[in-house]
Amino acid sequence: MSQDPWQLRLVKKSLKKKSKLRLLEKTIPLSPGRTALDLGCAQGILGYFARRRGGFWAHADEDLANLRTAGEILERDLVQLRGGELPFRSDSFDLVLCLDYLEHIEDDDRALAEISRILKSGGEFIVVTPHTGRFYLLHKLRSALGLRLEYFGHKREGYSFPELKAKLERAHLLVKRKTTYSRFFSEFFELILNFVYIKLLARGPSLERRDGHIRPASAEEFDAQKKTFALYTLLYPVIWILSRLDSLLFFQKGYSLMIWARKQRDNLPD
Repeated sequence: MSQDPWQLRLVKKSLKKKSKLRLLEKTIPLSPGRTALDLGCAQGILGYFARRRGGFWAHADEDLANLRTAGEILERDLVQLRGGELPFRSDSFDLVLCLDYLEHIEDDDRALAEISRILKSGGEFIVVTPHTGRFYLLHKLRSALGLRLEYFGHKREGYSFPELKAKLERAHLLVKRKTTYSRFFSEFFELILNFVYIKLLARGPSLERRDGHIRPASAEEFDAQKKTFALYTLLYPVIWILSRLDSLLFFQKGYSLMIWARKQRDNLPD
């Protein structure tokens, strides 16, 4: 029996990506007639699952290496981005996903304006980004461990909800719903895995990719860490059980912020 592609094997052992996928699958209805954009598709992992919700999907990223890797599982409809203007006609898409991508963009206001431009009137926008605030202690721990923002390809740490809501509204994108996920324990284990990969396995960070280098980014890199991944697979059930301690922190917001927004119809409030 052939194994799943390495990207899918990786996501099955990622606490954060699995939480994100569950939220997306619950909130993106099946729709064979939609036209959707996976903006900042990276290695294609989330786009692979998103397009199961039906419709035509385009997958875009400025990093050619990412697109080549994504092509292994997405195969088609891949678009390389160049510059700040998105290479799509105005009013083209019913849905745009922007999953852990906005924090990588220098001019995020321009990016949101472009997203608004290519969305149809009443079109949906789903954005996921790191969540920031005064009491997010693991952001401070990340800095203490020497994991600088540029190692993740980030231009900023993330956004608070009020900050991002204001930016969305300036782009005529009205927030309909928000949630957070990945509370302390899930985020802690994710941080430790990032530290181990960047500092120990990858022999230092790579600053060449737009999304940093915090996990294997190609089949070759994954194969080079097969023994480590096998060990992690053995430990994963224990890590998963410990991450369930997040349920005790019901009073705490998560370290990842997901917002569902809708483009104003004809620039009038919905």
